[in-house]
Amino acid sequence: MYYSCSCTAVPYKFLCFCAYRYKILSLSLFSFPFLQMFLVALSFAYFAKALSGSYMKSTITQLERRFDIPSYLIGVIDGSFEIGNLLVIAFVSYFGAKLHRPKIIAVGCILMSIGTFIIALPHFIIGRYEYETSVRWVVNSTLNPSPCPVGSPTLSASFPPGCESESNLSMWIYVLLGNVLRGIGETPVQPLGISYIDDFATEENAALYVGCVQTISVVGPVFGYLLGSLCAKIYVDIGFVKMETITITPADARWVGAWWLGYLIAGVITLLSAIPFWFLPRSIPISGPRVPEKCTPEQTSFIKESPLLKHKYPADDHTSFIEMAKDFFPTLRTLLAHPVYLIYLCVTIIQLNSLIGMVTYKPKYIEQHFRQSASKANFLMGVINIPAVALGMFSGGLLMKRLKLNIMGAARFAFGTSLIGYILSLFFFAMSCENAKVAGVTLSYNSLDAISYDKHSVFTACNSDCFCSSSDWDPVCGENGITYVSPCLAGCTTSVGSGKNTVFSNCSCVGVAGNFTASTGQCPQKDDCDRMFPYFLALSVITSFIISLGGTPGYMLLIRCIKPQLKSLALGFHALATRTLAGIPAPIYFGAIIDTTCLKWGQKRCGGIGACRIYNTTAYR
Repeated sequence: MYYSCSCTAVPYKFLCFCAYRYKILSLSLFSFPFLQMFLVALSFAYFAKALSGSYMKSTITQLERRFDIPSYLIGVIDGSFEIGNLLVIAFVSYFGAKLHRPKIIAVGCILMSIGTFIIALPHFIIGRYEYETSVRWVVNSTLNPSPCPVGSPTLSASFPPGCESESNLSMWIYVLLGNVLRGIGETPVQPLGISYIDDFATEENAALYVGCVQTISVVGPVFGYLLGSLCAKIYVDIGFVKMETITITPADARWVGAWWLGYLIAGVITLLSAIPFWFLPRSIPISGPRVPEKCTPEQTSFIKESPLLKHKYPADDHTSFIEMAKDFFPTLRTLLAHPVYLIYLCVTIIQLNSLIGMVTYKPKYIEQHFRQSASKANFLMGVINIPAVALGMFSGGLLMKRLKLNIMGAARFAFGTSLIGYILSLFFFAMSCENAKVAGVTLSYNSLDAISYDKHSVFTACNSDCFCSSSDWDPVCGENGITYVSPCLAGCTTSVGSGKNTVFSNCSCVGVAGNFTASTGQCPQKDDCDRMFPYFLALSVITSFIISLGGTPGYMLLIRCIKPQLKSLALGFHALATRTLAGIPAPIYFGAIIDTTCLKWGQKRCGGIGACRIYNTTAYR
């Protein structure tokens, strides 16, 4: 028999039923907007942190050249973000689950914004960028100095004025400290945000919501790399120098773009992402009768019961700090005793070591192997590679919902996609270009036909009349199609023109049928690269899509194979372990390996080794 709540006269026992149904309806209408608001706010926070993180990776060559540092130091700077995470992530993940999660995320976004502004600070306290060049911009080109100096070694080797008073503190320290603060601020976003969604979303929608957030976090790098591409085209000291006096182009190994500008933009966006979280509640009412979370029969085979978790504090309980602290290490021990969680953690660490190293230096790889400018390399990463990753992650979440994959299904799917992706990646070894032909570096002056990586001397009989520096990098392209390290080492004695239009003449080392001239910059020699580059991009897109397909199922495996009370701690410790054992060391040892392939190092203004100018691309690959 059915009764209506609109009846004027109903027995008392039915009034309770009507009131209960009204309460459920009102809670459903009340909770829905807050969950959607949190989803939008978290997506924007993911977008902001992903944008600034990808912009950092897009500027690694700019930072190398601006601060004259090798690749392994760039790896230290890049890994400092993970160091910031390492300092606080375990405690934020554990204690944050008991506190007001949206407000903790808001504080983290503010710290990320401050750290991003600190990274840009050195540009405003350091002097103007000075690069090695023998080319001058003069109104009267007849006053050009000779590129073939004759003088004593002691005078030529002396340091420029001002080196005595130059501070010993390297400006890249500010970049490192700012990145550490960014890492600290990013800490609560992922574990607290994902656990908040999983706590208050229905089980069938949780995977889709997580897939949406992860997809937005991959869309962020698209804009990060595009911003990096735009800023790399703009000269670093734009607004402070006359652009007609700049004698190098964005394709030059000495070019430094306006790296600082993108950090200011990213800092403002990150600051805005903090605002919505201040207006969200600590918890959201659940629509429908809420029963204690129970495991499915399949989860029961994965989840190991622990007496410690029987009296675990719910997120809404106001427990004391001391009580939570006492439970921390026993709870962590219980988590690490879970076999499935531990195996997944080890596999992820191994996988991320290769992925992080590849993503960090991929723009640089494109620059060196396929002779593209930093701007173009970043642009291609943003419009081709990153969208493939975003599509793969979203498709993975969608497939998991459509196919109704359980824990074992998600594990098999993630493993299969990763295996196929890595097998396809082996074909990258067959895709590269011939190294640039540089006399005295990849070619011997005595044999300019065959590339050789033996130790060559830049001094020979044709430039013996000039006193040249072997440490300078001021390349010129001879009429014979060979690049020379400097006009002096090409044996050039005179020059005409000004700035980028300077032409060097009487170059005794060039010697092509009486035409002994050379122009500024390296010789193009891009015929073989132009043919190979499209295949490289196509394979890169395919492998990125396939590997990222398993991202969302793998992530859902992580949070479904453990007890619900351990979700925040499991996510936080997973992030802690992967960043400690992959995020920090991978960029450093990848950078150190790349440094071993350098063929020609630049020189700092006041002495010492600077950034690498040209690599052995065969060994690099």
